[in-house]
Amino acid sequence: MEHMTPPTQPAHDPVPLPPGFRAHAGSAGLRERGDDVFVVVNDGPSPASSAVFTRSLFAGPSVVLSRENAAGGTARGVVVVAKNANVATGEQGMADAREVLERAAGAVDVAPGELLIASTGVIGRRYPMDKLRAHLDGLAGATFDADAVALATAMMTTDTHPKTARVEVTTTTGGAAQVVGIAKGVGMIEPDMATMIAVLFTDAAVEPGVLDSAFRAAVDETFNCLSVDTDTSTSDTAIALASGAGDPVGEVELREAFEAVCLDLTRQLARDGEGATKLLTVEVTGARDRAQAKRVAKAILNSPLVKTAVHGADPNWGRVAMAIGKCHDDTDINPERVRIVFGDLETYPAFPGEAELERLTEIMRAEEVTISVDLGVEGGSGVEGGAADGSCTVYGCDLTREYISINADYTT
Repeated sequence: MEHMTPPTQPAHDPVPLPPGFRAHAGSAGLRERGDDVFVVVNDGPSPASSAVFTRSLFAGPSVVLSRENAAGGTARGVVVVAKNANVATGEQGMADAREVLERAAGAVDVAPGELLIASTGVIGRRYPMDKLRAHLDGLAGATFDADAVALATAMMTTDTHPKTARVEVTTTTGGAAQVVGIAKGVGMIEPDMATMIAVLFTDAAVEPGVLDSAFRAAVDETFNCLSVDTDTSTSDTAIALASGAGDPVGEVELREAFEAVCLDLTRQLARDGEGATKLLTVEVTGARDRAQAKRVAKAILNSPLVKTAVHGADPNWGRVAMAIGKCHDDTDINPERVRIVFGDLETYPAFPGEAELERLTEIMRAEEVTISVDLGVEGGSGVEGGAADGSCTVYGCDLTREYISINADYTT
């Protein structure tokens, strides 16, 4: 990707939003301390937007309303509420979400239908509307100078740190446009069409249809390849906003920039999974097609036995073979053609001895563990004359005692 600089993630250095955006992060008192609400407005000359959402049957009012408002591809901002998902709250929960949108829109002088809304936190509890009303009604006189780090911090729940990423991409005129992304969510993570909450901002001038195509492609390659615990959230929301304050960017270049930012955020989310100590990456090649490769990769990534083995650096590579074997409906997978590798050490069909198992233990002690599997399916990638797209890489983490502790006490 020679037309962009690599993604950067300063620890907590300021990460300004691209030109055309103004943002406010503040505390409505939803958490004991720190900001818990933010509003971003797109003041650019040609606003464009794209958004994808959870397919959960229990999708919350924020998702339902945002789907409606995102349909035209010209949303001009987003309001995010932390610590409360406002899911499974009935008709009153929907009315509350509409009111939050209306009050936020009135404070920043846009139409309610031009704003998207996202919520994160405990399911089954209504918004504390008195607190939100007071906060949102005070936004008219507030400063709108929050950067990406402030926004990412305001929407954290069990995250241990804010997650941002940034790239520059070359425009069609030879200049540079920015893509800045933020994300949160380290538990209840198995995105299905979107992710936890993620928002990308760019000053590129781009048509809504081009933006939507580029963003959806990036989400599919990154956020939809992430899993912490196999549980799809009721509130998954991923949004891309373009201000048009800069020069035009080609569709391929925009997609690559989006993918670079989303991949950076995906890896940060996986590494910060609840209780996680290691980033686990699973690469599958030689599949019949990408769908099969992703299915097998997720079977490995989501296996509690694989995840606990990785946590304990237990050289029990047979658990990966077990996970592949669970995909019994994929009858074209022949175990005799499968190859399993940890790092650069082949474990099957090499059948490692004691020395190799000791080396495998060292590989698994690393902060990042990569498992590679070549399925060797007839007609798959890596096979002469086979398909070129029979591969997929997915991202997750180990399973620890701390994960259980966090979620056993989540609401108490």
